[in-house]
Amino acid sequence: MDTEEKLDASNSRLVESSVKNVTTPPPRARSTLNQCLIVLIATCSMIINTANTTTISIALPTIEKEWNLEPARLQWAVSAYSLSAGCFYLVFGRCADVYGRKNTFCVGSLAAAVFTLACGFAPNIMALDILRGIQGVGASAIIPASIGILAQSFPPSRARSLAFATFAAGAPIGAVFGTAVGGVLIEFTAKSWRSTFYLLSGLTTLCLVGGFISFDKDIPSDEADKRIDWVGAFLITAGLVLVVFVLGDGEIAPKKWRTPYIIAFIILGVILIGAFIYWQIYLEKVQADPGAPYSKLTPPPLMKPSLWKRANGKFAAMMAVTFMTWCSFMSWTFWVQLYYQNYKHYTPMLVVVRLLPMFVSGMACNVFVGLMAARIPVVYLVSIGGFATAVSCLLFAVIDPNTTYWAFGFPASILTVLGADFVFSAGTLFISRIALPNEQSVAGALFSTMTQIGTAVGVTVTTVVSNTVSGRLRPGEDTIVTYHAAQWTGFAFGIIAAILGVVFFRGVGVVGVIANKHAFLKPAGRNDEEKTTDISATSTDTGASGSRFDVLEVIEMGV
Repeated sequence: MDTEEKLDASNSRLVESSVKNVTTPPPRARSTLNQCLIVLIATCSMIINTANTTTISIALPTIEKEWNLEPARLQWAVSAYSLSAGCFYLVFGRCADVYGRKNTFCVGSLAAAVFTLACGFAPNIMALDILRGIQGVGASAIIPASIGILAQSFPPSRARSLAFATFAAGAPIGAVFGTAVGGVLIEFTAKSWRSTFYLLSGLTTLCLVGGFISFDKDIPSDEADKRIDWVGAFLITAGLVLVVFVLGDGEIAPKKWRTPYIIAFIILGVILIGAFIYWQIYLEKVQADPGAPYSKLTPPPLMKPSLWKRANGKFAAMMAVTFMTWCSFMSWTFWVQLYYQNYKHYTPMLVVVRLLPMFVSGMACNVFVGLMAARIPVVYLVSIGGFATAVSCLLFAVIDPNTTYWAFGFPASILTVLGADFVFSAGTLFISRIALPNEQSVAGALFSTMTQIGTAVGVTVTTVVSNTVSGRLRPGEDTIVTYHAAQWTGFAFGIIAAILGVVFFRGVGVVGVIANKHAFLKPAGRNDEEKTTDISATSTDTGASGSRFDVLEVIEMGV
């Protein structure tokens, strides 16, 4: 048996063992209106999620002046939201798969609406940071549930490609919406930056109502064991909180990175994350052993470590590409707004005008992905996306402040969203095909965790670099070099994403589905007959009801 056959056999055994006791209900016949409403509400949730980051970014200079703050004190107003959202995604992703995606979406939307409104009444920066952190917990329930709802509502088809592409469009639309509407409200309303939170709270409430009315009633999970791994939930949440807290606070601690609590927290955080990984490996091994006795102490793992090995490690590679792309994209967004407002001294509205090309480019990219996901290999989407975002950072890393906007600012605004759009669209389609039916929200949670942690790490690392360069400036020296340094760091993140895309996805085929053809990720070098293998003939029967889960789709991704 050659290497390829061994891989196929190994993957087949993995999938067949994973789908035991998993049943997939037949697709429900939907009206066009119902389909549109589901996609619209999920996409609006993504728009609001991204807008919650960009509205605060454009408000930072105004908050800085209102409360007379040092620039270093502003970072947590952005990072706290990404930190809490990223750290709780896995927990709520698992809750969505077990307790219901609609229930999780509605509870998360209610919490997000309440604490978004509370942010608008924050009396000081510390209160704002805390409320932003709690606000992010609501988002951590909404986004994984949305991904699971889309995967459940749209079986593999052109409709699914369009649904996920539209959902992905929420990221750039949200970035521009948050920037544009935030700029208008900050400049023209009496409540200034606080008005942005009032608006976003109202929009979140509308999504809550729309989801309650339009989403399907939750189908009970078919898993034999529906328990939640709360020990694992504590370990990963506490570990991520400590690590990302250190990344954000290291520069403003009393002795910076030498501060005792900074050193203690980073060590403890790494230990907790390591303990989580070991615990998940142990739980998956126990669950896979049919002879293991039942124990209340060994529930199903919060995250199956084997999920990262799916498709010969390409699942993990997609997570890495996503993380690096978001480090690049969000650090570009963060520093461009500070450059325009603090260095060029533009008003928020003038900043909005300069970032509007992002909206047009983002919409065009997602229409392109929705229509072409079944024709363009994934390697082109992820590598071109990472490279385009890197180039946008490069343009601001070498920008001459005296040069016209059309030379640097305009092309950078066009290119930067390619990474976010291409990687998000291709990535969500990719993981939705790899994950089993009862793993959709957890897989979506992992993907979303990479975007949020990437946001926090990207902003944090570029801030550290900028502050380091700033500390070496002589009195009166041009501060443009600090902005250049931050963008060079963003450029490095984007280039790494592009390289990872080429290395790991070269030879892998498309992520979309054409009409009624079931081929997916067609390996290079096979003829058309082999590429369009009839999956229905190799499906694994998974229940008495006659429901089936297509095993070959997962196996082919490992070739």
